[in-house]
Amino acid sequence: MRNLTLLTDFYELTMMQAYFHVEKETGRRQHAAFDMFYRENTSGNGYAVVAGLAQVVDYINELAFHDDDIEYLRGTGVFCEEFLAYLKQFKFTGSINAVPEGTVVFPGEPLVQVIAPIMEAQLIETAVLNIINHQSLIATKAARVCWAAKGDRVLEFGLRRAQGPDAGVYGARAAMIGGCAATSNVLAGRLFGVPVQGTHAHSWIMSFSSERDAFRYYANIYPDACILLVDTYDTLKSGIPNAIKVFRELRYENTAGAGLKNFGIRLDSGDLAYLSKKARKMLDEAGFPDAFICASNDLDEYVISELKMQDAEISVWGVGTHLITSKENPAFGGVYKLVATRTEGAVDEWQNTLKLSEDPLKITNPGIKKLFRIYDAESGKMKADLVALADEEYTNDCDLTLFDPIATWKQMRLRAGEYIVRELLRPIFKDGTCVYDSPTVTEICAYAARERDTLWDEHKRLVKPHIMPVDLSQRLYDLKKEMIERARRTPETHG
Repeated sequence: MRNLTLLTDFYELTMMQAYFHVEKETGRRQHAAFDMFYRENTSGNGYAVVAGLAQVVDYINELAFHDDDIEYLRGTGVFCEEFLAYLKQFKFTGSINAVPEGTVVFPGEPLVQVIAPIMEAQLIETAVLNIINHQSLIATKAARVCWAAKGDRVLEFGLRRAQGPDAGVYGARAAMIGGCAATSNVLAGRLFGVPVQGTHAHSWIMSFSSERDAFRYYANIYPDACILLVDTYDTLKSGIPNAIKVFRELRYENTAGAGLKNFGIRLDSGDLAYLSKKARKMLDEAGFPDAFICASNDLDEYVISELKMQDAEISVWGVGTHLITSKENPAFGGVYKLVATRTEGAVDEWQNTLKLSEDPLKITNPGIKKLFRIYDAESGKMKADLVALADEEYTNDCDLTLFDPIATWKQMRLRAGEYIVRELLRPIFKDGTCVYDSPTVTEICAYAARERDTLWDEHKRLVKPHIMPVDLSQRLYDLKKEMIERARRTPETHG
């Protein structure tokens, strides 16, 4: 793991130095609570899949200003020696709670909660946003693509189109969490223990004197993973007939009589619906009904959905550019907002803070919070999420009334026994010590699949999905309302 301590915006460091001087002058240390959340789903989706927590843990564990970092900062001419001496001894001592990777989440919910001395909490803002925003974006895009594929295998093929090596590696990780079956990215496979898969390029075919020879050599080398790219010259007149001849040779040579395993063709151009139907017919008539058809060529969830509606005979989808870049909507939009402060030696209790805006979406929810998920007891499907204050508890053994925090007349009344409640935020760091064991990516993928299964299909629609209610507890709603009114009366103070 690289040391990413300087992976921050310059103003985080200048604010840290300013806080440092304030603490020196007042003799009082200030603590802060920040929420990382997002305001709107990407691509008009009905939900998001959170990812990147393991990399946040690695980042926090490696936080340290090395001598060359200090020298670089000294060279800017902005930082005093006393502050640089503080940085040289810097260690994160705060606490972090977070939603586990692979969890389905919704706008306005705290995904990462940082409670720490304000200088420490301020420093990590940029990196936390960078890591969680990127991987959650790609995991969510992958979930959309996989839903469109309706149970078919989706392969992540985007490394060469990713915005750099890190985006390719961690994008592949996130794509697996979002539901992909394998990646073409070998480094991601090694780092995260996920399946890697690929076929061959057109250049392989073109390097031989004939298409059949190219297929034959490839099949002889990989008899149990023989996926032949059939569109180099002419898909129907050359590619598929030559692939069939090679499959026959493989079957004849298999004297054990076990049949061929893991074999098929890949289509990378042309009308994929038409060509796949023709290919299926040709393969079936030749005696290869178990040969699969893989498709690639600038696919996304919309193209896949259309091809499925046209009964395309495709069972494996290789998705590259649109997935690894989330091309339609390339930013997740997560933010990191101050929700409470506490000053040692003054009033030694938390003071809630609130950011006002003319846009209701940008008005923050004050205070340190918990996040609860409400499930239907009979079906196990999600009904709503509830954001509450940190000292609130919710169990299954009492009646519960939920209400929309904006349209408050919209209410949901649940009787005891009709619902199951689950708290989502988990402790990750406590007083600077990591208390969380990050699951393997394979374990996260399995958990994420179970999470997506708790969504109703109406929430998974690609276009105009049903919106999952994210409600505030009565106490949090009352606190927010009171703080807004107080801020209106005294606009110079919002706390």
